Amino acid sequence: MSQAARNLLMDLDGQADHFRVLIRDRDAKFSAAFDSVLAAAGIRVIKIPPRAPKANAFAERWVRTVRAECLDWMLVWNRRHLEEILSTYVAHYNTARPHRGLNLDIPAAQSPPRPASPAPIRHIERVDLLGGVVHEYRHAA
Repeated sequence: MSQAARNLLMDLDGQADHFRVLIRDRDAKFSAAFDSVLAAAGIRVIKIPPRAPKANAFAERWVRTVRAECLDWMLVWNRRHLEEILSTYVAHYNTARPHRGLNLDIPAAQSPPRPASPAPIRHIERVDLLGGVVHEYRHAA
């Protein structure tokens, strides 16, 4: 079993039942052992067609977004630091960042709905994440 397959098995950590399908490109780093680990966990692997970057458009768009809004502005020291940065950004992306595809709504909004008129809005506070690279705005109490 390759090192990548062993790392994947450890990263799944009993959560393989949450996934049914993995769509991946044809990079050489994904060996047959990698696919067999996923198959043993009950996850079907689908390879995108050769030379078809649009086939993996959702992943490509997310990578472009996280790079442009976050990683291009930071110096990453090691893997642990990268994982901390990405976990903070993913939480921001899913709970605070407006998405155009959702009419500037938030996928998993944790805050109360917006007021109907601007009159009740008195104070807005800014919360800086990732050392000020990402900003979130909330109604002040």
